Amino acid sequence: MVHRPLRPLTPSRAATGLYDEWLAQLEDRLADPEADRNALCRDVLHDLYFPGLPNDVDEAGLPLAARVALADLDPRNVTLEPEYYHEIDPERYYPRKPLLWLWQMFDRSPLGGNVHLGVRFRRILAPHVFASVGRNFKCFHFVEVSFGYNLEVGDDVVVHRNVLLDDRGGIRLGDRVSISDFASVFSHTHSIDDMTDVTNARTVLEDDVRVTYGATVLAGVHVGVQGMVGARAVATRDVRPYHVNVGIPAKSVAIKSFAPGEHLRKTSTGEAE
Repeated sequence: MVHRPLRPLTPSRAATGLYDEWLAQLEDRLADPEADRNALCRDVLHDLYFPGLPNDVDEAGLPLAARVALADLDPRNVTLEPEYYHEIDPERYYPRKPLLWLWQMFDRSPLGGNVHLGVRFRRILAPHVFASVGRNFKCFHFVEVSFGYNLEVGDDVVVHRNVLLDDRGGIRLGDRVSISDFASVFSHTHSIDDMTDVTNARTVLEDDVRVTYGATVLAGVHVGVQGMVGARAVATRDVRPYHVNVGIPAKSVAIKSFAPGEHLRKTSTGEAE
């Protein structure tokens, strides 16, 4: 097996200095318990989307479309899908909403695709959005969460582009979990008879789990240690530790070669879901 670790890369010294200064200012503002997060979000997005335009500009003299765009930077002027959910906890959600909007709008800005800057930016926001987050959290762009306050993230977790983490019923990501591009992890489900009948169920991905490209993990599923959900698979039931489940619905087709003996014995009679 060929081991190919990621290359260490940094932008130019001048750019790195700019990024460091900007992120430090953001971190300082977030650390202030008296900070108005709505104003913080609006100010940061104003600078990103309208650089050079004074914050105190007389908006009455601007074109209508420009005034609409400026209004949209303030999270108090927008609604997000989770706000419509019946089970929302306003006391926990609304302090997070400005940071969820800031996260989404940063990703859509010209800065969002900058891996060096973006990963660090999201790492700063994560402790203020999630229920908990461990060290070295690495998140790429266009990742969306629902409430944020029902999401627990362990150490060294990597979440790639365009991932949905639906934490309505709660999600726990163990240490070293990797979620590939365009994957989805759900924690709520709808009745097939009545779409307004919603059931929340906690979804758990244990340590060293991999959810690969475009896969879906449905609400209430428990993926065991070192479990793997293959590309485009839909995990409707639990994935046993060290098992590789693929297909729709996902079934066990392999066991990792280094699995402990007790996990190997479970399939010695041909038991493969």
